[in-house]
Amino acid sequence: MNNTPITFISDVRVRYADTDQMKFVYYGKFFEYFEQGRSDLLRHIGMPYPEIEAMGIYLPVIEAGSKYKRSARYDDLLHIETSLNEIPIARVRIEYRVLRDGENEPIAEGFTVHSFINAQTGKPTRAPMKFVEVLEEAFKKSKPKGPANGKTGTA
Repeated sequence: MNNTPITFISDVRVRYADTDQMKFVYYGKFFEYFEQGRSDLLRHIGMPYPEIEAMGIYLPVIEAGSKYKRSARYDDLLHIETSLNEIPIARVRIEYRVLRDGENEPIAEGFTVHSFINAQTGKPTRAPMKFVEVLEEAFKKSKPKGPANGKTGTA
């Protein structure tokens, strides 16, 4: 398997509603940006959430974390770099870097860990074989990447 992570870059324009009284993006909004990046990554590789759910699988977040390095402000164009580094068994860890357009240093970094849950029983299960196969194919196609360059959909 290719050791290059599967990566997708999503653009998010900071809305006024995303900011706090200090005019900075409220820290909790970054988890919404992560969710957007995660959904876009899964859709890009051919495994959107509705298809995962149609297989009878849910992917709840069971752990999440973020480090905030600098502030983002209203109307900033942010690049959400979402990466998947390994084939999951029963859990999948997804990592995120948030960069302001035109900059190479992240303003925030984070991760989420998701458990595969059987929708009928509510119990943990292994990643579905189709999910694993789609990821294996995506890893074969992944290429090393540079910093965000304003182009969305980079994989």
